[in-house]
Amino acid sequence: MEVVEMATLMLPGITYRGRAILRAVADGRAEVSCSCEPDLRVDGLLCCDQMSARALVHGGYIRAAVIRAAGRWERAELTEAGLAFLRPEPTVDAA
Repeated sequence: MEVVEMATLMLPGITYRGRAILRAVADGRAEVSCSCEPDLRVDGLLCCDQMSARALVHGGYIRAAVIRAAGRWERAELTEAGLAFLRPEPTVDAA
């Protein structure tokens, strides 16, 4: 069984739920609160796994599109690391 260290959240350790969160952000369906411990809403509802959402923000995969006053909700966007994680890996032809 794979152990996931949520504090550092390295690429191989992102859970299926974390991947779903990243896809929701990529689809433009998520908002993040501007806070030192950010919360995430998807489709207007609080994310069911705030620990994973916070780990993705602290790990540098998700950020607020605009930083405003603390406590405000802003559109969430993927960082370069988040985009890279969702990018499909190139296939190698075995010729």
